[in-house]
Amino acid sequence: MSATIHRIGARSEPSLEPMIALVAADMNLVNSVILDRMQSDVPLIPELAGHLIAGGGKRMRPMLTLASARLLDYPGKRHHRLAAVVEFIHTATLLHDDVVDGSDLRRGKRTANIIWGNPASVLVGDFLFSRSFELMVEDGSLKVLKILSNASAVIAEGEVNQLTSVRRLDLSEERYLDIIGAKTAALFAAACRIAAVVAERSETEEMALDAYGRNLGIAFQLVDDAIDYVSDAGTMGKDAGDDFREGKMTLPVILAYARAEGEDRDFWREAIAGRKISDADFAHAVELVRRTRALDDTLARARHFGQRAIDALGIFPAGDARDAMVQAVEFAVARAY
Repeated sequence: MSATIHRIGARSEPSLEPMIALVAADMNLVNSVILDRMQSDVPLIPELAGHLIAGGGKRMRPMLTLASARLLDYPGKRHHRLAAVVEFIHTATLLHDDVVDGSDLRRGKRTANIIWGNPASVLVGDFLFSRSFELMVEDGSLKVLKILSNASAVIAEGEVNQLTSVRRLDLSEERYLDIIGAKTAALFAAACRIAAVVAERSETEEMALDAYGRNLGIAFQLVDDAIDYVSDAGTMGKDAGDDFREGKMTLPVILAYARAEGEDRDFWREAIAGRKISDADFAHAVELVRRTRALDDTLARARHFGQRAIDALGIFPAGDARDAMVQAVEFAVARAY
């Protein structure tokens, strides 16, 4: 049973910098693997893959693999290739997601599907998935292969689940949490857990890292969904209101609709059906999620899952690695403020 080792909000300005510094040397080795294994005799593949991989993302998921290995004092090198696997899986899902969502902006840059078209984006995503499985097989651990391949399947299930829930006003908070637990948190959990496998640590430590990653992933996605109603393209890397215009039933909308009455309820029905998507309509939606405290409660849930992630680290000894992983949670939650 883990103990509470830190309360969210105790630090005024949480930062991802301690984790970046902690894993900097390892990340250079991971980047070398990524650059090497995304190469192909077909020029479009490294060109398109490089556009997204070099697109300014923080590489949080592979950093979690590296930080977890540091937490466990793992002295080997297997985690470098496995962190690259995590990044390839993540990048492949982004390429596919942008096609499904019809996105035209990611991290402030034009998406690959806008530049090269949907077919190329899907196929290069498939290439990166294939590369990730090559690296898993080369690692030689059936347990690592099982964890990461299962995560890949769960992510796909979560994306399909979300696709079938678009414009569905009857989506429950429980099903929404199932969706983000699959499409986002599964890879966070796997990224952390595999470090314990390669370090040959106990099942208890393995599942503690799984819990850390899973709860961090849920908190991360809750904040992302809240940010759609509080931020702008410069902060988000996508246009504010994209989720609203696409009819996605994220938690702020689920809560706001459940608490709405009369004309406000009618507004949500029209908006989620795609009949109210103007800038003025989005401004009204923002006002409603604020007035009903749907935004506040979404962020409160993010803090709850963030605290669960931090508590999961309670079985590990104090030190730079644990502190950096705690601050990573605080940073993920603080992005919306």
